[in-house]
Amino acid sequence: MINVAILGFGTVGSGVAEVLTGHERSIAQKTDDLVKLKYILDVRDFPDSPFAGCFVKDFARIESDPEVDIVVETIGGATVALDFTRRALEAGKSVVSSNKELVATHGYELTQLAREKGVCYLFEASVGGGIPILRPLSQCLAANEILEICGILNGTTNYILTRMIKAGLSFEQALKEAQDKGYAERDPSADVEGHDACRKICILSAIAFGRHIYPDQVPTEGIAKVTLADVDYADGAGKKIKLLGRAIREGDGRVCAYVAPHLVDSAHPLAGVEGVFNAISVRGDAIGEVMFYGQGAGKLPTASAVVADVMDIARNLGHRKALCWAPGGADAACGTRALKSRWYVRANAGAEQLRDALGEVKLLARSGAPGGEAACLSEAQLTQEELSGKLAGLDVCAAIRVLN
Repeated sequence: MINVAILGFGTVGSGVAEVLTGHERSIAQKTDDLVKLKYILDVRDFPDSPFAGCFVKDFARIESDPEVDIVVETIGGATVALDFTRRALEAGKSVVSSNKELVATHGYELTQLAREKGVCYLFEASVGGGIPILRPLSQCLAANEILEICGILNGTTNYILTRMIKAGLSFEQALKEAQDKGYAERDPSADVEGHDACRKICILSAIAFGRHIYPDQVPTEGIAKVTLADVDYADGAGKKIKLLGRAIREGDGRVCAYVAPHLVDSAHPLAGVEGVFNAISVRGDAIGEVMFYGQGAGKLPTASAVVADVMDIARNLGHRKALCWAPGGADAACGTRALKSRWYVRANAGAEQLRDALGEVKLLARSGAPGGEAACLSEAQLTQEELSGKLAGLDVCAAIRVLN
């Protein structure tokens, strides 16, 4: 019998408990062993929970119990969760996590500790929620040299942009609707400012390119500045605005990783990803381009990915199964300084002023545009620094990359 302890009984933790117990028979058939929930750690009381007999408040009980084989960390953050994860690994227990912040910041250290202790540290749910991506990236696509990863990595921002596009809601209105539906937190900054997507692209980059990329190495821009004017101009150009996380392998081996809104052609598969759904496109030298699509968050979708990791460890108990990569450093990532793109520009300026600044452009139109406003797509591929230089002196309202 394999015993599991869950740390945290929030949305994901409670979902893991439900899946582990509700699917106990099928899990046993697939792992050739009985996987039992023994403990749930939470500072709160849940007297009416069907799992009431499992609750403990002191992590030391889990840490010191030799019968606990796997610890599932769903606390979130990188303080208490980091301490408990280190202690569990030190105690010779495998750990499964859904904690993107922890993995993005401390993943190299924790995978190395797991290796030293001969146990596993797995975190499939930390990036795609219910979408399988890390295992396919590290196993199914392992024969490829990965060239680029590009994806819609945050369901909240995708829902907000979808409502702006389809219902004509302002950013503020769409955000409130997302909060009312439970898709956005009361403090939505991690989502709308791009930090959540940043952490996920860091993890994807480490798996794909083999070195740890830290969040502070990833230029990150969210969607709070996107307006209905930008949505309308994009629509007139046959494009949709999406918040994308991208990681591109450069010729020198460094990684250009960043998060920013993009104009995506309506015919591109990513343009059709709507609502709270996520999609991750991977381009390899042998496979070409493949895309993974599904619910990137939610109680049971995320729990399904967590329990799949638990089952993977259960099948191979006693044999280390780990995702590993090399340490990061200043030379691992190169930012976006050299990345060239076409650009969408909206400014309080005349069309001729945009032409004078950018050369050949495609002018855009929208219904109800005020006098003195112009928008265009540049024909030239420019770095952000080059664009800023050319637009110096103009009253620029928006500048958004166009996905190549």
